[in-house]
Amino acid sequence: MNPVREAVTVIGLGSMGSALAGALTGQGHPVTVWNRTPERARALVAKGATSAATPAEAVAASRLVIVCVLDYDAMHAVLDPVASELAGKTLVNLTSGSPEQAKEASAWAASHGADYLDGAIMTTPPGVGSPEMMFLYSGSADAFATHRPTLSGLGDPLHLGTDPGLASLYDAGLLGLMWAALTGWLHGTALATAEKTQAVAFTEIAVRWLTAVGGFMSTYAPQVDAGRYPGDDATVDVQIAAIDHLLHAAADRGIDNALPLLLKQTMERAKAAGHGADSYGSVIEVLRKPQGSAPAAGTDAGSAAGAA
Repeated sequence: MNPVREAVTVIGLGSMGSALAGALTGQGHPVTVWNRTPERARALVAKGATSAATPAEAVAASRLVIVCVLDYDAMHAVLDPVASELAGKTLVNLTSGSPEQAKEASAWAASHGADYLDGAIMTTPPGVGSPEMMFLYSGSADAFATHRPTLSGLGDPLHLGTDPGLASLYDAGLLGLMWAALTGWLHGTALATAEKTQAVAFTEIAVRWLTAVGGFMSTYAPQVDAGRYPGDDATVDVQIAAIDHLLHAAADRGIDNALPLLLKQTMERAKAAGHGADSYGSVIEVLRKPQGSAPAAGTDAGSAAGAA
């Protein structure tokens, strides 16, 4: 016997919203969709979804309402006129925005009697529905527990905590990590291919290297939490010397060095703040302070040892 699937409403049928509705429809959920341009619903209706004529009709159709639109202003433009219809429902907002906007939206939903989850989609539309792709959520723990089976159909659902701004905060941080990693890979690829190496060959090695980099992150994370950075693997001083080799190799091959120069400058700021003999994790201390601000009074034990 097939399990009874939860009814879901999806508001917003851009590329991502259509992927969300398509995944849920394909898994047998009764899915109601609404989009400002009704033509976007045709392909989903052909697969079994129901197209609502109005936002009020869409919200009324399901206890679980997922919104994925351009921005928070667009979300409010759609939902403010029908806010009274949200009472007793769960609103899952997968619209990109800031942590502050998420907190405001949570308070707004609560004022209308709705549970609220803010979410971040850590994939592109083709990845929706894959259990390997992360979907980050924050907000009501009860709402997450209730609707987790349905949300699991979109990707691996991770609840970060009851602070509704956490999903947006993680999203911003993880995107920064992605851009930094991809740009670093592209710089390395430019360097390797200057010697006629194929990008595919270099990337095979680079992907293996990222496994080791992940290990470094796991080593430094407890140091960051403790505020102590024992330099027992490779110190900031060692990294400054090493990055000069990259700068020279790239300059000799006409490769733009803006990124590694920025990294070296950041390392040098950490050294100037007394972290030369500390681990690379100590660089976070200068990232937490505006450039040019004075170091906080009293360094940690690791820094004191490094400065001695």
